[in-house]
Amino acid sequence: MVLHKFGDKLYSGLVTTMTTHLKQVCALIEAAQGGLFLEELDRKWTDHNKALQMIRDILMYMDRTYIPNTQKTPVHVLGLNLWRDHIIRSSQIQNRLLNTLLELVQRERTGEVINRGLMRNLVQMLMDLGSSVYQEYFEKHFLGVSSNFYSVESQRFIECCDCGEYLKKAEIRLNEEMERVSHYLIARTEGKITNVVEKEMIANHMQRLVHMENSGLIKMLVDDKYEDLGRMYSLFCRVADGLSTLKDVLTSHLRETGKELVTDPERSKDPVDFVQRLLDEKDKYDKIIGLAFNNDKTFLNALNSSFEYFINLNSRSPEYISLFVDDKLRKGLKGVSEEEVEVVLDKVMMLFRYLQEKDVFEKYYKQHLAKRLLSGKSISEDAERSLIVKLKTECGYQFTSKLEGMFTDMKTSEDTVQGFYASQAAEIGDGPTLAVQVLTTGSWPTQPSAPCNLPSEILGVCEKFRAYYLGTHTGRRLTWQTNMGTADLKATFANGQKHELNVSTYQMCILMLFNNADQLYYKEIEQATEIPSSDLKRCLQSLACVKGKNVLRKEPMSKDIGEDDAFFFNDKFTSKFYKVKIGTVAAQKESEPEKQETRQKVEEDRKPQIEAALVRIMKSRRVLDHNNLIAEITTQLQSRFMPNPAVIKKRIESLIEREFLERDKVDRKLYRYLA
Repeated sequence: MVLHKFGDKLYSGLVTTMTTHLKQVCALIEAAQGGLFLEELDRKWTDHNKALQMIRDILMYMDRTYIPNTQKTPVHVLGLNLWRDHIIRSSQIQNRLLNTLLELVQRERTGEVINRGLMRNLVQMLMDLGSSVYQEYFEKHFLGVSSNFYSVESQRFIECCDCGEYLKKAEIRLNEEMERVSHYLIARTEGKITNVVEKEMIANHMQRLVHMENSGLIKMLVDDKYEDLGRMYSLFCRVADGLSTLKDVLTSHLRETGKELVTDPERSKDPVDFVQRLLDEKDKYDKIIGLAFNNDKTFLNALNSSFEYFINLNSRSPEYISLFVDDKLRKGLKGVSEEEVEVVLDKVMMLFRYLQEKDVFEKYYKQHLAKRLLSGKSISEDAERSLIVKLKTECGYQFTSKLEGMFTDMKTSEDTVQGFYASQAAEIGDGPTLAVQVLTTGSWPTQPSAPCNLPSEILGVCEKFRAYYLGTHTGRRLTWQTNMGTADLKATFANGQKHELNVSTYQMCILMLFNNADQLYYKEIEQATEIPSSDLKRCLQSLACVKGKNVLRKEPMSKDIGEDDAFFFNDKFTSKFYKVKIGTVAAQKESEPEKQETRQKVEEDRKPQIEAALVRIMKSRRVLDHNNLIAEITTQLQSRFMPNPAVIKKRIESLIEREFLERDKVDRKLYRYLA
């Protein structure tokens, strides 16, 4: 017919025939009752598709020649359009189809089992008729009804559930909708329906959920509810401002609990416990962020900024961290594997990074390290050096050069003493054995050299060592630091019982006096030894008042030392140990006056550092205004300490006086570098 120019007649005949047929089909579908309606529609749609396939095959020539030339609708598309216009848009079918589909979804949401295969066929039918048909006749209404459903349900849940239960229900609903899409809806609907669930069940109740009393975010954090926290994170990250809401509550809680931790005077009494609590708190939140928050950088940054905030609220934090290290490297890490030691040191470094006053830590660390090295109390030189390497990596060579110098001195001293005994062995004979640590003044914490009269036996060997040392090194001076030394004494008590007493140099000077006297008064001891009064009283207390260590007796017997007290050699002293340690005092936190003194030293040490940084900046910039100079110097120095703007201003004035800088003659806030 197309060849004989009857294509137009054939095409219009096809339209008429299909239209007549579809009107009959429409009547049959409309007549179907109840659940048979969808089945009838599905069956007729399947038949229509088969018929269309056959018609297209029969009229293939028309489809390929006549239709492109006349720009008419191809046969298959024509069949679909006619189905849409006569079946789907039928006043009796359109609303009935939509309502039936939505009712089935509603029934499935309330737990009923529906025919998902039938649903899939009918939804696919709408999509085959064109995405606009699917959207207009189903999707738009489906999303609206779903929004109302979840709005009502979320309100009901939030009134009767705690936060954890509510989140479980929200997660279940979200998964159900995604599963529904995969089974019988179109893939592009997934994003839209999940947005509806997220908005109605999460976004609209976000604040109420995180702040829910006895079950919200803070309660979950306190009780380590990893599963609930993980669920909250995964749901909240789906909505706008969800993670920032979580982060704000977490930060606020962290800062509050951290502030309480560092400012509580009771908890500050024990520095080791103080730092351990900080580490426990950090471990706790590291674990939460790792297990529940997927190591999200948002939360890691919030954790770090919170720790930096509250750890610096306590001005003694640098001292306490150093005391914690001191405790661990003296005894706390005994018998622990190298890996575990590294873990502890890494944790200490993590706290160190939060400190704004790293130079204060350095001051205390140097004091504590000196005491450990000189008393031989460090459990591991490897651990000591490992920490110094970590500090060096963090802060640079300048920070650790003096600490490394201390280790060098210890090694050099060992070699010096060996050389001394090799050359003087014949002269010394059976006299006391001397172990000397020669300390370089600049590397070690400065100690006021307190006078002390050494026993003549010791003094002789000391003078020989002085002569040997000054003979092998030119241009040097030796000063004995008797307040820092220790001694091992062999003592014989009643019934020939012998003990080796490990004491400080001061205590040795006191005990040696009792070789020639049975009784000595406080004043006599003070005169003979010239040990400073406060140190002398402390030494006598440890020798006469500590049970199990009382190698001296005191009259009258009391805990405190009076200036009229008499002391006797305690012949009846007994101990089950051959070696007896007396009064080796570990590093303690400083008293208020000592703290003030250290703070003063730190402030003095900062002055040249600030001046050096000022000169460096001005030398490169030549001209700079006051505010920018303050900002630049703060940036340069904050890795060691946070400089005070008032102190910076004073240092600028000092540099102007010494003609390193000058003020601009017109703009007084502008500085110029003078070459």
